[in-house]
Amino acid sequence: MTRFNRRTVLVGVGMFGAGVALGCGVIWASLEVTRPPADPLEARAFTSVEVVSGEVGASLQLSTVAEWDTALVGANRAAGVVTQVAVEPGAQVSQGDLLYSVDLRPVVAAEGSVPAFRDVGEGVTGEDVRQVKQLLSDLGFYRGEVNRVAGSATAAAVRAWQKSLGAPQTGVVAAGDVIFVPKLPSRVVVDNELVFRGASLAGGEAVLAGLPSSPKFVLPVTDVQASMIPAGTRVEITSPEGDRWVAFAGDQSRDEASGTVTVSLSGEGDASICGDQCDQVPATGGQVPLSSRIVTVETVSGLVVPSSAIVSGADGQLAVVAVSGERIPVKVISAARGMSVVEGVDAGVSVRVPAGATS
Repeated sequence: MTRFNRRTVLVGVGMFGAGVALGCGVIWASLEVTRPPADPLEARAFTSVEVVSGEVGASLQLSTVAEWDTALVGANRAAGVVTQVAVEPGAQVSQGDLLYSVDLRPVVAAEGSVPAFRDVGEGVTGEDVRQVKQLLSDLGFYRGEVNRVAGSATAAAVRAWQKSLGAPQTGVVAAGDVIFVPKLPSRVVVDNELVFRGASLAGGEAVLAGLPSSPKFVLPVTDVQASMIPAGTRVEITSPEGDRWVAFAGDQSRDEASGTVTVSLSGEGDASICGDQCDQVPATGGQVPLSSRIVTVETVSGLVVPSSAIVSGADGQLAVVAVSGERIPVKVISAARGMSVVEGVDAGVSVRVPAGATS
């Protein structure tokens, strides 16, 4: 007859219990492995939104900087007191336009590569003579051959021109009467620190700067902002007078010392950003900040849903899930700021959005 003591019974019971537990664990693990994954929208609480018409886009509000590049193009040769300043900074001048007056004698702009350095009258020859004769011809005072020799016809034309200006009719163009500019018409700036009513001029002052056809536009940004503004990004600039100018982002350069990234801006094609309104940018104001909208995602209209309502299947197909549980395949046209424009679902359909998701 077999005898069991208390220790033997306890060990046997323990081994039996462990075996049962092990067997249950294996069965549970097998069930978990073979069970299909739960649909996150089925497993989580959800709210619903209706598919509606709308638009999606994104932009940054920053400041564009506009600045004129200037280059000295002419020096004053007149001596005396400035009695009149006739041009505003950045104004476009053409052949014969009045710049300012010294001792009531007009100083005009003329086109020419040789600067005024002597008086031009009958008997004088040289390239500066040809420039004077071209001026007189363009203004309608001289009808002869435009050459390098000043004759009696040239002197007569000079007197007629001087009469039209209200200047003494000497028949001689003094060196101080004309500032030759390499190309006209051109935008110019008369240095208002040297030339102003009552200022004294001795002759030889560099007073006239030329401007390009339009100012330079750049966008100073941070590294993070620069990453959002690739080449071709559209920038809508508000002009000083409230007009809208459109520019496009170009090359980027980084100043390592300041950490600032400068994005160059240009007009569409070869067009100027400011077109025929460039005179709104002050020519003597240095850098002019202009409020701008940088379009990081172009605005697209269509049927809109929260981006969090869009799910992806195992095959990569995007879909929205109707409140009924039906998956509706969709194509995302554009997305920004938590919203997406989609195709493939009808307006008015209520779709699931995970509870707590933000749009």
